Amino acid sequence: EAARRGASEERAGQEGAREKRATAEEASRETAPAPEKGTAQPAEHPAEHPAELTPARQRLALAQAALLSALVAGTPVPEGFDRVRLGVQARALAGKRADVVAKVAPELPVILGDGYRRAFLAYGHGHPMTDGYRRDALDFAGYLLAEGRLEDARVRAELREWWLERSGPKPHSRRPGVRLARATRRVLLRR
Repeated sequence: EAARRGASEERAGQEGAREKRATAEEASRETAPAPEKGTAQPAEHPAEHPAELTPARQRLALAQAALLSALVAGTPVPEGFDRVRLGVQARALAGKRADVVAKVAPELPVILGDGYRRAFLAYGHGHPMTDGYRRDALDFAGYLLAEGRLEDARVRAELREWWLERSGPKPHSRRPGVRLARATRRVLLRR
């Protein structure tokens, strides 16, 4: 009998909860204004256009942009932030970026050897990523070639060849005959 009484009390509790939910739903329907026919219902989240932002949101957006810029683009640290901690975080993010670029373009660490990471961190300090990691790898190689930062002629030639294969409108052919002709031309012209 105790089990039967417990089951009936549980059913009564469930019915009471259902009644409360139904009453709350009815009350919310009654208090909510009915949309007029032919008009669009207002969105739950208003469109966030810069002109419509409140001053507090504008300040927050500017502070977030300044913080992000300090972390990834090397701009000065915004006021109120710990310079040392932000420097540590910026170096960690640049290291992660170098690791991903090394995975996307594994030839770069092979070509540059032990100097890859140091060179990439120097590049990343003033060059924020704009178009993804593949473009970042090409921009990094172009930066090294344009700035003349490579003393070793063999490394410079290998990096130049890698960059030329990937940066043009279409990649160089991998067919053996075409590769032989290109290598012969390079030897004869001493480029």
